[in-house]
Formats: sequence, structure tokens, C-alpha cells
Amino acid sequence: MDDTDKDHDLSERKFYPAEEEAKFSAAQPESTPQTEHPAYKLAFQDRDFLLREELRPVRFQLELLKTEMLLDEAGVGSTLVMYGSARIPPPESAQIALEGARDLDEADRRVVENLAKKAKYYGEAYKLARMVSEKSIIEGGKRQFVICSGGGPSIMEAANKGASDAGAESIGLNIVLPHEQAPNRYVTPYLSCQSCCSARNSGPGSSISKHSPTKA
Repeated sequence: MDDTDKDHDLSERKFYPAEEEAKFSAAQPESTPQTEHPAYKLAFQDRDFLLREELRPVRFQLELLKTEMLLDEAGVGSTLVMYGSARIPPPESAQIALEGARDLDEADRRVVENLAKKAKYYGEAYKLARMVSEKSIIEGGKRQFVICSGGGPSIMEAANKGASDAGAESIGLNIVLPHEQAPNRYVTPYLSCQSCCSARNSGPGSSISKHSPTKA
């Protein structure tokens, strides 16, 4: 066997694609108590099995892998990660918030006032994200310093908005919580991901390390 044959042998598919395996399973010619029992389902088609507590590490791995594959397919080489408060209002909303807080009790009014004082950081996040996105660095065939936020409102929205206004794509990593917001409208749709809280805290920064994020 020459080197050409060896290369071909190593790259040749050894297994059926998952779609075909699922079709084979669905085409069982005979329905029996054994084939109808949930135990007979292929593991990747068994939702109850996949949602078991023991499978949390596997689901965690899938969430990281899905995001990694999406970033690879999008040609993302590195990210500028901008996480921040989900409550700081944009400057144009700060004054409206202050006016609406006049009738609140002192404690609630103080919260609104403190958040309004921080509205300038919305503008700073926007300017930074837009400036970085306008540079549009390509290195090694990969896009570098792509804006990545938590995908939510406030500072995260400012980051995605800055990239969008610069004509660039940006990433949003939403997390699953009972009170979690929807992705802000400036996140690039095909780069809008959702995962458990632990997965976002682990990537794409630490676990998906090859994307070399820089945190702002």
C-alpha cells in the first residue's frame, strides 16, 4: 500500500451518518414489546435519557462544542469579550428613568439614580466595540477580535450595537435562567447562542481557548 492509499484509508468514513442510522432504526420491520420500549431507542434520539441528571456533563460538552463549531464555521479566530451590567440604561433613557423615579420611595429612587449615573458606560462600551469592529482585522484567514457579549441588554447591547453600526457581525451568548432576557436585536442571528450558565462562564474564553478571547 503506497502513501496515497494510506491517506485514503485513514480519511474514509467508517460509520454511517447519524441521519442514516436513525432511518435504519425507524425502518424496523417488526413492532415488538422490545422494539417499542424506550430502552431500545438510540441514545441520541432518547430525549428522556438525554435530560437525565447523570447526562449533565454530556450536555455541558455539547453546548461548548456547538458554540465552538459555530465560531469555527464563521471564521472567528479571536474575540473581544464584553460582559457587563444588564441594568445600566443607555444615556437617552437615563433621564426618562430619573423622571419616573420621582414618586418612588427613597431606596428605590436611589437605585435608579445610581444606575443613571453609570449610563456613560453604555456609551463607552458602544464606542469601544465600534472602534474595534471598524478595524476588521483578518489574520491567518480568520477574523480577529470579533465582539462577543452575553447577548443581553445594557452594556452587552451596547457592545453588539457598536459592532452592528460598524457593519460587523458579533456574538451573543445568552444563558438559561428563569428570569433571563432574550438576545438583544444587534446580535448576529447565526452567532446568537444559548447555553446553561456554567457553559457561558467557561467559554468561549477558557474552554474554547483556541479562539483566544480578550476580555474588556
